[in-house]
Amino acid sequence: MPEQFYDADTYRARDSVGYLVRRLTSILTARIESAFAPHDFTLTQWSVLMHLRDGLATTASDLASAFQHDSGALTRLLDQLERRGLIVRRRSMRDRRVVALALTPAGHKTIKALLPVVVAEMNAALAPLSHAEFEQFRGTLVRVLDHAQGHPPATTPVDTPLKPKSHKTKAPARTRTRTRAKARSA
Repeated sequence: MPEQFYDADTYRARDSVGYLVRRLTSILTARIESAFAPHDFTLTQWSVLMHLRDGLATTASDLASAFQHDSGALTRLLDQLERRGLIVRRRSMRDRRVVALALTPAGHKTIKALLPVVVAEMNAALAPLSHAEFEQFRGTLVRVLDHAQGHPPATTPVDTPLKPKSHKTKAPARTRTRTRAKARSA
């Protein structure tokens, strides 16, 4: 059995690693968004460019998966980046259904211009750490992330149901909406 770091009787949200990581992410996101504002750029746009630059994504599907982002919203974001001349879409020669994304020279130039902004914010946030502490912190995060990505989530114990079972069944929201729309148009 793996080491147990939390106990259900003493668990407090503010002591949760999930809470701490999420809180740090929220603070860094706000600071970087604020630093990007004078450049008329967003953190999500930046993330797309960096994913393309670093080979973490090559298609819209890759990005949607990485960001867990709605495909419609992602398409609008890609349209914006393409209109700004920062990315191009190219249909794959091997599979015509696949549209590859690539940075343009302007996209690379934008990354080069904004990278000091991101680096300054990250270094400011990590200022309380020594170089050795930073390496340990980053290494620990990578280990936990690698483990979490490779293992299924823990199951909820059978004797502690989260929701009472309901015998009512509802049609999915999408079906109800279409039905109402059809009724109005009839």
